[in-house]
Amino acid sequence: MSDPAAAPAHDSAPGAVPSPLPAGLYLVGTPIGNLEDITLRALRILRSATHILAEDTRHTRILLDRHGISTPMISCHKFNERAREEEILSRIRAGEALALVTDAGMPGISDPGARAADAVRAAGLPVTVIPGPCALSAAVALCGATESRGFLFEGFLDHKTAARRRRLQELAAFPSPVVFYESTHRILKLLDEVEEELGPARKLFIARELTKKFEETVAGTPAELRKHYATRSLKGEFVVILLPAES
Repeated sequence: MSDPAAAPAHDSAPGAVPSPLPAGLYLVGTPIGNLEDITLRALRILRSATHILAEDTRHTRILLDRHGISTPMISCHKFNERAREEEILSRIRAGEALALVTDAGMPGISDPGARAADAVRAAGLPVTVIPGPCALSAAVALCGATESRGFLFEGFLDHKTAARRRRLQELAAFPSPVVFYESTHRILKLLDEVEEELGPARKLFIARELTKKFEETVAGTPAELRKHYATRSLKGEFVVILLPAES
């Protein structure tokens, strides 16, 4: 199948007049920190789209201003994504090309976008992906422990303590690395839970603030990681990789 978003490379040049895009929904990967981490194709799509569906228009404005893009935006986040479905379908049926972005990374990967993509596809309308940065793949690459056995992506664990502990118990014997996203407020809690449910010798790899000024990676047991974070900042986004139990 031909790519409806394909176009000559010169359309990406700053100041160039973008070529019209076929109607449809375009899922666009955007930087997870460093604003230079965006593809020429993503910039062309953002310039050429009729509108940009943005998780936070204020956040996306920073990226657009950096690259001289003036495409109008429409707010589309996890609290209104379902309510936006009919509007999105109506706009695409009317011939609009809608680019959907989140605050960082790939739409639909523990971020808004999956619901909109599913609705558009179910309606028989085109959905195109413009791949880009993703904290998941970046952390897995840095970890270096998944080449031969793959990994399991869990996203965010349940906020409820009992459910979190139960899921960790279920994953205890999983033979491949397991990847979680975790917040600043719960990272230490997760270390405690891993130690208590999986044992003090279980090792983890943690990546924080990927591609940003204070990017940091560290590996060790829960006790070693708690000691590390006792003297360091806990600010930012965390990707936690639970390594398989050592035999």
